[in-house]
Amino acid sequence: MSNKIAIFPGSFDPFTIGHESVITRALPLFDEIIVAIGSNTNKKAYFSMEQRIQMIRQVFSENDRVRVESFQGLTVEYCRQKGARYLLRGLRTASDFEYERAIAQTNKAMYPELESVFLLTIPEHTPINSSIVRDIIRLGGDASQFIPKVIDLSKFPRHE
Repeated sequence: MSNKIAIFPGSFDPFTIGHESVITRALPLFDEIIVAIGSNTNKKAYFSMEQRIQMIRQVFSENDRVRVESFQGLTVEYCRQKGARYLLRGLRTASDFEYERAIAQTNKAMYPELESVFLLTIPEHTPINSSIVRDIIRLGGDASQFIPKVIDLSKFPRHE
């Protein structure tokens, strides 16, 4: 039987405690989770790709079932290349669901073997998103409560 591989795609700029929670809660469901950092042409990255990879690897350094990679192009094609049958997504709000549902249905049409798996964020993580956390960091605020404890942002100079 093949491994249950899930892809958790995103820009992760920066990686938050919400992302960490989704991955940790999804681990019992899959044999392996690949955190796939995509290059989003619509977003200008604050942290470099290498910084983001390093941050996430730091968070999951004790877990060999979580891999971190970068990719370009369509997420559905990346899933196919990796032999992944599951696409993991976290949902915070109803608008997240509507957006993710449309993508999931399109992905399903393009790669029928791919199942999208949605995990609801825990209530206290609902307001946390990378854009808000990035703005806190950019404007010199203390974002440490929204970032996994093992990440020391002072070791990651701004890339922007």
